[in-house]
Amino acid sequence: MHEYEVFVEEINPCGGENHRKKELIEVEADSPEAYVKAKGRFPIMDTAVNDDGSIVITTGDGKGYMVRYTFSE
Repeated sequence: MHEYEVFVEEINPCGGENHRKKELIEVEADSPEAYVKAKGRFPIMDTAVNDDGSIVITTGDGKGYMVRYTFSE
């Protein structure tokens, strides 16, 4: 298990980026993907790695609702 600091952003189609809900949490998980698959509401749409090494996983329902998870160790 690894410990991660996760920045979670919930984006809805009505408010978009300007009205997103933000939350910072600490989690223990085997991997970021495993955490999102187990705890996320939507399927994974995209996974990327930032220059600083943080992992960004974007999930969504295909209709505008998205949740973006940014994992840092």
